[in-house]
This record gives sequence, C-alpha cells and structure tokens, in this order.
Amino acid sequence: MQEIERKFLILDSPDFREEAFSKTRIVQGYLNSAPERTVRVRIRGDKGFLTIKGKSSSDGLSRYEWEKEIPLLEAEELLKLCEPGKIEKFRYEIKVENHIFEADEFLGENEGLFLAEVELNNESEEVQKPLWLGKEVTGDQRYYNSYLSKFPFKEWQTDRL
Repeated sequence: MQEIERKFLILDSPDFREEAFSKTRIVQGYLNSAPERTVRVRIRGDKGFLTIKGKSSSDGLSRYEWEKEIPLLEAEELLKLCEPGKIEKFRYEIKVENHIFEADEFLGENEGLFLAEVELNNESEEVQKPLWLGKEVTGDQRYYNSYLSKFPFKEWQTDRL
C-alpha cells in the first residue's frame, strides 16, 4: 500500500492538545533503519504492530508501507531486538475538516520536539492547516522517526532547526 503524507512542525503552543479527540502513548524501535527499507516494531497503547516501509519518493510525500497488528507480548519481545534508540511519544489525533492530523509530542531523548502529519489520498490533495501548524518538513529526513532514534532531537544544534 502506498502511504502519502505531509509532515509539519508544531508551533510552540499547547493548543493542539485541546482539539484532540484521542491521546495514545507510543513506544517504538527499529529492527532495520536503512532508508531503502525500515522495519519498525511499535506498541501503541495496548496493541503491537510490525511495519515495513520502503524508500521515500524524492519529494518525501509517498512511500510503500505495510503494517500488521501483532500480539502485544510479541511486540515487547521484538523491541528487545531493536537497534539502539527507542522513540517514545504521545500521539494526539485531531480532526480538521476532512482530515485527521496526528500530532506527536516526543518524550525521552526527543523531548521538546512536536511534529504533525496528515495522510492524503493523493499528492495534490489540499489540506486545511490549523493555526498551530508550523513549517512543513515533508521529506526532511531529520524528522523521520528512524533518524530521531539514532540522532535524538536533544543532541541537535539549535541552528539546525
């Protein structure tokens, strides 16, 4: 299945949390984080998932994604086999007109980073942007979770943002 999404920084404001209809804790790790194919293990709330993603298109808008729900205990065991560097975050889901934005508040080594993404049906689809949405970072690999697992946000130079 082809995943098409845009990614944005969230402005320094907690307002997006007030608009959320759902909040879930996520912990994830990578069995493989090569750009050509990432293999991710995720625990979202009380559910486990195994996800394989292909290489992103040149503009970063789309890539192949396969995901399967797996038993929670299996996800917990697979997390033990992952490469160093886990991603921990709260995910807020926010409805904005016909789209659902997933806004992530990162924890741990990536604390202080707030990102939002929205999935699209096609690459030219228009999206109504909420007021709390900041700079678009679609295609900027620094904001991929697989990158953040190796190079946490807390270690970045402030001039790189």
